[in-house]
Amino acid sequence: MGTGIFSIGVSGIAAAQMGLLTTEHNVVNANTPGYSRQTTTQATNIAVNTGAGAMGQGVHVQTVKRMYDSYVNSQVNTAQTQVSQLNAFYSEISQIDNLLADPNAGLSPALQSFFAGVQQVASNPSLLPARQSMISNAQTLVTRFQDIQSRISEIADEVNGRITDAVSEINAYAAQIADVNQRIVVAEAAYQQPANDLLDQRDQLVSELNKRIRVQTSTNSNGSYNVYIGNGQQLVVGSQVMQLTATASTSDPSKIVVGLKTNSGTLQMPDSLIVGGQLGGLVDFRNRSLDSVANDLGRIAASVALTFNAQHELGQDLQGNIQGNAGFVGNFFSVPSPIVLPNSGNTGTGAVSASLAAPSNSGNFYTNLTNSNYQVTFGGAGAYTITRLSDGQMVGSGSGAGSLTVDGVAITIGAVGNSGDTFVIKPVADAAMTISVDGRVAADPRLIAAAAPVRTAPNQTNTGSMTISQGSVATGYSTAGLPATLSATATTLNGVPGTWTAVYSDGTSSAPSSGNVPLTAGTATLAKITFNGMSFDIKGSPAAGDQFTVQRNAAGVQDGRNAVLFAKLQTQNTVSGGTATFQAAFASLVADNGIMTRETKVKMDAQGAVLKQAQSAREALSGVNLDEEAAEMLKFQRAYQASSKILEIGNQLFDTILSLGR
Repeated sequence: MGTGIFSIGVSGIAAAQMGLLTTEHNVVNANTPGYSRQTTTQATNIAVNTGAGAMGQGVHVQTVKRMYDSYVNSQVNTAQTQVSQLNAFYSEISQIDNLLADPNAGLSPALQSFFAGVQQVASNPSLLPARQSMISNAQTLVTRFQDIQSRISEIADEVNGRITDAVSEINAYAAQIADVNQRIVVAEAAYQQPANDLLDQRDQLVSELNKRIRVQTSTNSNGSYNVYIGNGQQLVVGSQVMQLTATASTSDPSKIVVGLKTNSGTLQMPDSLIVGGQLGGLVDFRNRSLDSVANDLGRIAASVALTFNAQHELGQDLQGNIQGNAGFVGNFFSVPSPIVLPNSGNTGTGAVSASLAAPSNSGNFYTNLTNSNYQVTFGGAGAYTITRLSDGQMVGSGSGAGSLTVDGVAITIGAVGNSGDTFVIKPVADAAMTISVDGRVAADPRLIAAAAPVRTAPNQTNTGSMTISQGSVATGYSTAGLPATLSATATTLNGVPGTWTAVYSDGTSSAPSSGNVPLTAGTATLAKITFNGMSFDIKGSPAAGDQFTVQRNAAGVQDGRNAVLFAKLQTQNTVSGGTATFQAAFASLVADNGIMTRETKVKMDAQGAVLKQAQSAREALSGVNLDEEAAEMLKFQRAYQASSKILEIGNQLFDTILSLGR
């Protein structure tokens, strides 16, 4: 290294020139995404020791460094991945919210219109136009279920498509990060200086990747990054890339799930590992909202069909047919059986089927269906467990072939599978899409069973005050013993066919018995008798010899007693184990989804504010301020001019010395 005034001036010019180049680089990249402001770090050259002391030898530029803080950058990425997740979640759930809350396209108006038609039939059971109107309103209700479910299915397809696109983008960014990793290693090894622009480019790629899925990074000794997802699954290791896949789920082919390619094949990743970013938001939306909304809608559709059918079966149509007669149609609605999906990885020959159990009845019909799917898992020796997937609770178990009922779903194990084999049961996922009015009823409104199948008639010569109601029937009733004549004595009611049960005015009841029915039990009087699935309310006291006839409701064209019971289903608790009406169940669905939508919006806005704060902190450190850069240009320009002046003065001194020797 040269010494003296010329070498010092040259070093100053070189340092100022590098400062100018760095500043110019900052200015032209002021709007480049991910660019970090750069600055030169200068140090004095090694001094020369003389008798007069250490003489300075000028300056040199040690390095050009980025104004970068990994902690601040990590804060930005953390906030960004959460914002991206909430954005993806909100964009999808808001569609569901708009669909369900629409006052015109929602389910409530169709339910009200249907039951308005039912009430018309109850008021005018013999009027064919009223029956036809009821069928028309029922078909409108069915169409409304199908329309809502169709839109939900479209959203599900959209989610599958967006998941596939997100996986493709993640793979593309991962490949670019691996490529930049390699370039950084080569550049830094060659010059032993940081490759600032490549480092910025890599950080920007990580930031973009973080918008798709939450990632963590670690730095290797050679300067390359390792990138991880989930709970440590490798995505990028130096210059190597692990590819993600978007394929149909092994347990449910209708869903696209994320997998990780390994040397031994593709490993399907649990949804719990897909967090953060757009991909995490889509998976979270599907699990927390989309699936439950579809199942809730299907649960309401199935409950409408099952409870209405159960009551319809207890009636008599306009032609006088009842259950058991040829031509009688018991079901007003048709509803599909549950979907049973074997896992594509099963190795055994297990067979599982399911059906919707008949509604329960405790004063009115109701279903026990939930909005969950279920998984049957086989263990050793033919043992199996049934898990409710919505909460992970085991709700049934057994061994070998057999049947059991879980939450209103009758599950049959036809053949046991190998240990580890699984089946997913979706009881109501398809119910809203495939519910329909029975084609025979739709074609012939006379088949609506609006009348009750039995009636009673007092003898015209009766003198007592006893009255017997027209009667009602329960599931499994039989009219085989009719007509029957009931005769009263001073203490008993005789002629009741078969086994009967009596209820008295104080609420006590007799055990099933046969023969004559006592009119009193202590001080209580007979209030109700039930036999062969038929029940009759009794009031008053008979005179000896009074008679009553229990018979089929022949020619009961003006009878709308069963239609009245249809109409009552609108206000009875028919859903959720007998705790909610149809309307209340749908209102709860709308409210729950609306609350989740609003919560997501609030979280998104709050997290957006956090992101802005983090970005502002990063910009304060790493961003390019053009005013500051203009000042830096002037500073280095002056430094360059000053160093040039040193060379000029040195040249003048050299000329003076030369002139002295002439």
